[in-house]
Formats: sequence, structure tokens, C-alpha cells
Amino acid sequence: MGFARTCSVALVGVEGVVVEVQADLEPGVAAFTLVGLPDKSLVESKDRVRAAVVNSGAEWPQKKLTVGLSPAAVPKSGSGFDLAVACAVLAASERLDPRELADLVLIGELGLDGRVRPVPGILPAVLAAADAGYRQVVVPERTAAEASLVPGVSVLGIHSLRQLIAVLTDEPVPEEEPLQEGRPDPMLAGLSVPGAGLGTGVLLGERQPDLSEVAGQAKARTALEVAAAGRHHLLLQGPPGAGKTMLAERLPGLLPPLTPQESLEVTAVHSVAGTLPAGQPLVGRAPYCAPHHSASMPSLVGGGSGLPRPGAVSLAHRGVLFMDEAPEFSGRVLDALRQPLESGHVIVARSAGVLRLPARFLLVLAANPCPCGRHGMLAEGCDCAPQAVRRYRARLSGPLLDRVDLRVTVEPVARSELTGAGTGAETTAEVAERVRAARERAAARLTDTPWATNSEVPGHELRTRWRVAPGALVEAERDMERGLLTARGLDRVLRVAWTVADLAGHDRPGAADVNCALELRTGVHRGTVLPGDRP
Repeated sequence: MGFARTCSVALVGVEGVVVEVQADLEPGVAAFTLVGLPDKSLVESKDRVRAAVVNSGAEWPQKKLTVGLSPAAVPKSGSGFDLAVACAVLAASERLDPRELADLVLIGELGLDGRVRPVPGILPAVLAAADAGYRQVVVPERTAAEASLVPGVSVLGIHSLRQLIAVLTDEPVPEEEPLQEGRPDPMLAGLSVPGAGLGTGVLLGERQPDLSEVAGQAKARTALEVAAAGRHHLLLQGPPGAGKTMLAERLPGLLPPLTPQESLEVTAVHSVAGTLPAGQPLVGRAPYCAPHHSASMPSLVGGGSGLPRPGAVSLAHRGVLFMDEAPEFSGRVLDALRQPLESGHVIVARSAGVLRLPARFLLVLAANPCPCGRHGMLAEGCDCAPQAVRRYRARLSGPLLDRVDLRVTVEPVARSELTGAGTGAETTAEVAERVRAARERAAARLTDTPWATNSEVPGHELRTRWRVAPGALVEAERDMERGLLTARGLDRVLRVAWTVADLAGHDRPGAADVNCALELRTGVHRGTVLPGDRP
């Protein structure tokens, strides 16, 4: 009889649970039993592991073999347990020393020839192992750089099971046959596919478009700057071709680089989803996610069969979620955004379990004025019936719009702005520098608080702890009396006013800052000078 154990990691959403992989050999008819709540892909590991062990030059034990995954109550999915199962079996059959495996965490899928394939979710898996006190992990060589992002953990990247056996037995490490030049690498199949299975357009590691390419649109550019400085949600309304999508695509470039902690959070989500670009183990820039308007509920908030997977709101964590043609989205899908917009996370309940996924994103909605897009235009008449226009606009519900801080009408660009008179527009770098300075002012004010940006500060704190200048709320209070602002709307106006003040270098918002925030929220001109127009 023989017994051995080692460890691997099960991913539950974007969090990992260390799993003990136990192998037990007993006399009897040769059989392989896998227990511990495995899914179908994990059950199939029995055949992959047997072939990989034999093709790696080791002998497969002809005894009754039982492999247990503990804790048994945690659902386990995926092929990342293959390497741990193979090593536990080899240790139980005395091909490896069981003591060499006791403090190891092994993660990787095995090919039938014994090569070790990368699997999604390496970063959160290694983070879970480190939190559990493990300091040595073995991962596929392709993902060693990603695993090395976790401090205090020694990472061994391997190409094959043969190499790992040699390392653990102090034998010469065999060289693997190099891939022929120009031939596609099958080891990367299924990884680094943007939005794989999620219907998203995630832009990571691509060239960022520049704000100087946008002609005109002074008010919309200002709204973009305010949105980036305070992480305020934004609605862009206007006819087709006015530049709503152009503006939204340039918003990520205005956001400051991610902090080390934010980078780990974002990288963990994209690692689980399999959307990390090749050769980029750490995401250092705010992600941009633009799902199509036909996106389903699971693709947006997370879901799928079995345990839920991250959706678009999680892939846009710490970045921008852009919903073009927003009224064309399902009403249920749009209203599902209300919870994460307030809380910064989404809770997905399925029969297999309940998961809490990060979802602190900056939402940008783009909408036409009517189904044909010509409503209110002088040159072209609108063919839509009044009832159709009302139904179209009602798809963006009041409770959802109440959570959107900035609402800007994007007017058609004038001919003079397109033909050169509007040249000299500020670049993304110039505006981003002002955004960075405003973020620093806000961070200094919010020191020793749980909040990092103005959009996160509760309204009670803004009304009691950080007060605006005397008389600054006259217009806002008048709008509340008229029913134009709700209590939540007033709180959001205050948040935007603080951001406007930070951009202007004011110690606290004055009447001009509050009125500017009101204009950006209601669209009603208040006679104020917007931040981008101030000297």
C-alpha cells in the first residue's frame, strides 16, 4: 500500500481555495477512482494523467488507485489539477519522495505526451496559496511570470512532467524539443482570447486613441475630464456620427495608471477569464470593455453553467464599461447594473454556489435621441412616432439614470471644426495630467478614510464632514424643490462639485463649482464656465 499528498488550488470565481490532493494505492483490481466533487473536465483528467505519466517514462501503478480532493464540499472544475494528481500518484507508487511534495502547490494541465499546459487563473490561485502559508509553487513555464507577481513565493516554471520528476529526484533535467519557427504554439490554445465566451470587447495592451483626434465637443470633453478625475458615470446623448463612441474610447487614456493593488485585482479577474494578453502578466492600465447590445445577462454580470464566471462588469473592474446604443440593451440587463454601480461588486447566485465578484467600474452610456437618430435635428426630419420616441427613451430607467452623475448632449460637429479651425485641441497626456493632479488632491483629502475618489464618498459625509462654501447650494436646493433632483441626485451633484473644485484647484466647492455640476447632470445651462474653459 502507498499514500501521498500534495496541494493544488480550486478557483471559486476570482478567489482560490487550497485543495489537498491525496492518492491512495491498495492491492486489488487496477482501477482509478477520483472523488471530491469534480466536474466533467476534472473527471477526464484520469485518462490525461495516465497517458502523461506513461509517456513521461514512468510506470503506471497496476493497483486500486483512489485520488481524493479535499475539502470535498468545494466544487472543483477545470484541468489545473492534472499536475498535482500525477505527482501524488507517482509519490504513492514510490517513484517520487512524498516528503518532497508536502509543501508544494502544483497547478497545470497535462497533455497526453506529458507536456504541461497553462491554465486560466494562475495569479489568484498563487495568491490563495500564499495566503494559506505556502511558499513554493510549480506552474507551467508560460505562466511563471504571472505567478511571480505574488511576493514571497518561490515559483518553478516547467515545460513537462518529465522535467518536474527530474527536479524532484535530483536527476539531470531533460531538454524539451523546441517549437519549429513559424509554427503556432498549441500550448497557448484557449488562452489570451479577448472576451472568450463573454461577448465583450476588452482592450488590453493595445494602442490608446488620443483625445486630440476629437474635433470640437468642448462640453463633452469637459465631461470626460470630470468623469476621469472623480470616476463619475457618464451618459452621452446625441445623433449618430456626433462622436460619442470616439469620446468613450479615449476615456481610459485619461485615467491614472493602476496602483499595485489595483493591478493585482484587475489581473486576477482577467487571468480567470483567460483574457490576459500574451507576454503581459500584469495589467497596469485601466481596462476598457464594450459589450455588444445583444449581450445576455450572464455575459454582463457573470454567470454560466456551474459556478459563475466573470462578466463584463468584472472585466471592466477599475476601468471603463462602455455600453454603446444603450437603449438597445435588454431592460433587465440594464437594470442589473444598479447594484454594482452602488456597491462596487456583484453577487451572483447559482445552484452551484454564491459568488462575490469585483465590479467597480466607470460606466459610460451612449444613446441616440430616438430609434432613427434624427429627433430634434433641423436638417433631417424624424420618422419616429412620438410613442416610439417615448418607449425608446424609457428603456433607460429612472433608477438607472439617477445613478449616472453626468449627462451630456453631444451635438453634431461644425464644418469649421472638421476642416481645421478647431485644431490645437488638447492631447490625452495634457488632460490626463490635470486628472492626475485632481486625483491627488482628492486622495490627500480622503486620507484615513475607506474611499479613494469623490464618487465613492457617501452623501452624509459630504453634507456633514466636508461642507461646500456658504450659499453654494442655492441652485441645487431650488432644483430639489422643483422635483428636478432627488436626494440621491443631490448627493451625486455634491460629489461632482468636489471633482470640479479639485480640477480647478479650489479648497472647497463654491457656487460656480456646484452650478457646473448641476449643468453637467441636468443639461440646463446655468451661466457657469466649465472647467475646460476656465483660464
